[in-house]
Amino acid sequence: MSDTVVLGRRAVRESLRQPDALVPTLLIPLFFLVVNVGQAGRIFPRGSTGFLHGQSYAAFQLPSSILLAASFGSAALYLVEEIEGGYFDKLRATPVSRSSIVLGRLVAEAVKNVGITTVMVLVALPFGVRIASGLVGFVLLVVLAAGWAVVYSGFMQLIALTTRSAAATQSGGLIFFPLLFLTPSFVPRHMLTRPMEVAASINPVTYIMEGMRALILDDGIGGRVLAAYAVVAVAGAVMLALSVRVIRSYD
Repeated sequence: MSDTVVLGRRAVRESLRQPDALVPTLLIPLFFLVVNVGQAGRIFPRGSTGFLHGQSYAAFQLPSSILLAASFGSAALYLVEEIEGGYFDKLRATPVSRSSIVLGRLVAEAVKNVGITTVMVLVALPFGVRIASGLVGFVLLVVLAAGWAVVYSGFMQLIALTTRSAAATQSGGLIFFPLLFLTPSFVPRHMLTRPMEVAASINPVTYIMEGMRALILDDGIGGRVLAAYAVVAVAGAVMLALSVRVIRSYD
């Protein structure tokens, strides 16, 4: 555990030394938020659209942008740089446990995403977005986003460890876009066409998105939030099991 913490701190410091690398992670999701609200905001006025619960359409769209920001997988890109540069092999030659080499970067990814999600919520507040579930809901929202960031970065790290290629790892990040668009990103799931509803229902990202919306739009914390945390927990357990297996057999 101490090795993981030390390597996690190192990865956080590495990110802080390159703040320009965080700019796309923040600005691109905010760009999509502005564009999506600009295109569909007038179709769904807050006063007559039941699923908005009196808030603006930006509140409905905010989870999509938070999920996009959490799915850049920058930890994997840093890892593949170390692999290609030879620093990864140097780390493996030290007494540091192999699992910590992978988990340290995931710890840093969680810390970084907490900051990014907090900034995104603060930016959205002046546009009529509020967290209906209060301070507890805000904390749950940030933790949920950080959990998904860890899970997705972990799967991208698997690509990095398996292919040892920066190009392949970057291409792996594009997998998230089909996952994001096969969700009820513009309207609730029950308003989708039947084929799209089926596709969204088997997409795990749908349940995380709906959990975030429940925290932002509803004043209660119920089944949708629990489902979102369950999806992250199961996906995280699979990711960790695969990561440990791959790093231990890495040669």
